[in-house]
Amino acid sequence: MKRVYLASIATLFTATVINAQDLEQVKKSIDAEKYSDARKTLKSMVNTSPDKGKNFFYLGQVYLALDKQDSAKVYFEKGKNAKDAGHLNLIGLAHINLINGNKTEAQANIASALASAKKKDVEEQIFISRAYLNSENPDFSKAVEAAKKAVTNDPKSAQAYLALGDAQLANKNTNDAYVAYRTAFELDNTLYRAKTQLAVITRNAQAFPEAMKALKDVVALNPNYGPAYREMAETNLAWAFGKNSNFQEKATAALENYKKYMSLTDTSVDSRMKYADFLILTKDWKGVEAEALAIQKMDKVNPRVLRYLGYASLENGNSEAAIKAINEFIAKSEPKKVKGRDYSYLGKAKLASAMDANGVITNANRFNEALADLVKASELDPKLGGEFSELGVKLYKQKAYFEAAKVLELALKNSASKSYTLDNYYYGNSVLYHTMDKTPAQKAAFTAEFERANNAFAEVIKASATTQDAYFSKAQLNRVIDTDASKKVAVTDYEGYISVVNAKGEAELSKESVKKNLVAAYTFIGSSYSATDKTKAIEAFEQASKLNPTDKYISESLSVLKKK
Repeated sequence: MKRVYLASIATLFTATVINAQDLEQVKKSIDAEKYSDARKTLKSMVNTSPDKGKNFFYLGQVYLALDKQDSAKVYFEKGKNAKDAGHLNLIGLAHINLINGNKTEAQANIASALASAKKKDVEEQIFISRAYLNSENPDFSKAVEAAKKAVTNDPKSAQAYLALGDAQLANKNTNDAYVAYRTAFELDNTLYRAKTQLAVITRNAQAFPEAMKALKDVVALNPNYGPAYREMAETNLAWAFGKNSNFQEKATAALENYKKYMSLTDTSVDSRMKYADFLILTKDWKGVEAEALAIQKMDKVNPRVLRYLGYASLENGNSEAAIKAINEFIAKSEPKKVKGRDYSYLGKAKLASAMDANGVITNANRFNEALADLVKASELDPKLGGEFSELGVKLYKQKAYFEAAKVLELALKNSASKSYTLDNYYYGNSVLYHTMDKTPAQKAAFTAEFERANNAFAEVIKASATTQDAYFSKAQLNRVIDTDASKKVAVTDYEGYISVVNAKGEAELSKESVKKNLVAAYTFIGSSYSATDKTKAIEAFEQASKLNPTDKYISESLSVLKKK
């Protein structure tokens, strides 16, 4: 009987050791982003050791890494009642609560988990920190607080310092993050992610050659550590967009790095999608479309692939395919996962389909739909103003002035945009050129646009007081408005134009375009003053006559004024 009892203990001890060894290997697989390997092992472990809560917990973590909350929740729910470390799964559930913005439920789950934890709750605090960090609305201070508790409870835990580094980096405490990562690697020189993160900090400081060297050092230690190649890809891509760099060379290197990363990690839908993200950044739209079609064969359910198809279709000139794909993506996605850029692409696709080959709007209904999508895009992401600027200027150059004004109006919502001053100029001119041949009755419908256009030109003048064309266009606009008040403003605007070009000297005054504009300015000023200020009127007409002595209206106006 005693022999049987001892044999049972030995069997139990052996099983426990094997489970612990398997779990350590699983952790390494997760860190190396080999999620398929980790998932396969963990599924076996939860079946053979259903009393081990950690097995369920780490399986849930794998599903969270793959952005599959529903699957993660299933395993956290199953694991929370396990005899051994089941409470860890409450932290997993808290993480899902935080992802979904349910802070109260999250705090309750965390409190329950800690109540069941051992005195030195290192692992618990590490994952609490990660939960606060990777949520819908990250709480960086709480993430740092939890990671610091883990370090305090076990100053020899490399994982605790790694968590602290992650939290401090997210909290923009770069120096503290660097120290934490360095300590993590000193405590465990097989914790390659810590050393990789040191290189990431270097890259963030724009020290690209140094960052690449640091990442190559990681690869020298372990040539099969996939995440290091991903960070190489990110570094080369950032380098490509930096100053004085060979974009194509670095972008190509980035793609090669990412291919290597994929070969060492899961060739999964998730990694293929990340590769598609890289192709988008390098603007390889043919590659994006091919990758999206390949992903679609692997996973016909995930709607994100439709986003890629939509973007690529538009960039490759197929607007109708883009509209179909993006509409389907929006219909199949959770509202919070639809971004401003999705509506921006949808709007641009509809705009492209609303125009003929010459850039003329031939489908007003489709244009209105496009505009509504662009408005939605700007509401979700005001920073897209730069893209609306490009689109508005393109329409302006195609002489689609009404449509250009509508799009540029959206661009102007982002006053921090680098193109804000130029956008104001193009907007004002778009309104001017669209309305200059309208009847008085038609102009009455543009009162709001006239006001915005006047304000737009005023913004240009405020930002760049020597931009003479802004004064001239503003004067022309106020002539188009054609009210007693606007005509007075037009005189002031023309006087501003005259002052600026005179200050620039003969080099400017000798230009034919400037001479032509001066004639228009002086003639209008002369006409405006002819009934109220004879001296100013004569002076203006005389200036106009010097520039254009053969103009009949100018000479006759001078003759009449001098006879009075």
